[in-house]
Amino acid sequence: MTAGGVNQLISVQPDELKFIFELEKQSYCDLKIANKTEHYVAFKVKTTSPKKYFVRPNTGVVQPWDSCIIRVTLQAQREHSPDMHCKDKFLLQSTIVPPHTDVDELPQDTFTKDGGKTLEECKLKVSYVSPSSPHESCENTTTKGDGHGSETISTIHRLKEERDAAVKLMQQLQQELETLRRRKSQKSDAGFTLKLAAIVGLVGIIIGYILKFTFSSPPETI
Repeated sequence: MTAGGVNQLISVQPDELKFIFELEKQSYCDLKIANKTEHYVAFKVKTTSPKKYFVRPNTGVVQPWDSCIIRVTLQAQREHSPDMHCKDKFLLQSTIVPPHTDVDELPQDTFTKDGGKTLEECKLKVSYVSPSSPHESCENTTTKGDGHGSETISTIHRLKEERDAAVKLMQQLQQELETLRRRKSQKSDAGFTLKLAAIVGLVGIIIGYILKFTFSSPPETI
């Protein structure tokens, strides 16, 4: 059995589950499971407190040299232990399975120990951190950038708002053009046709300007 996040079949990061603990609020921690072999490897996640945590997926198969993400969610709690101390533990089991095995095809005895099977186990500790603590949880670690995270998120929100506004305006203009086309079919004078052509040209210029303005901002590196 391996203590920590490293063994022969798979690697696990991080090697400790850290949750931001707030009463009546959920918190999550993502685990990255990487297959370090040329074989198909099946895994299973167990915990000493199954009622407190929601694990998805709790069982799976990782292809050779591939990886997957396991999200562990701490359910909302009504009370906490003194000093934020947590005795919960997780156990990650892994074993080699036949090529192209699907998770739904795993036999019931896949993770039972017997003489001819290699079953590795990795223990993961659990710790709670308060929202004001300088220590980071898994949730914070997965979103950490180079110091410009909040600025990047603000830029993304602004671009999305501008895009949505441009799309909405385009839809309104298309509806107005359709109304003009219906009116045109009821009128045959040349003056109206020239007005319709002018409006269509103006709409095209406006839409082009909006799209150029919306998508001209270069993405920032997180």
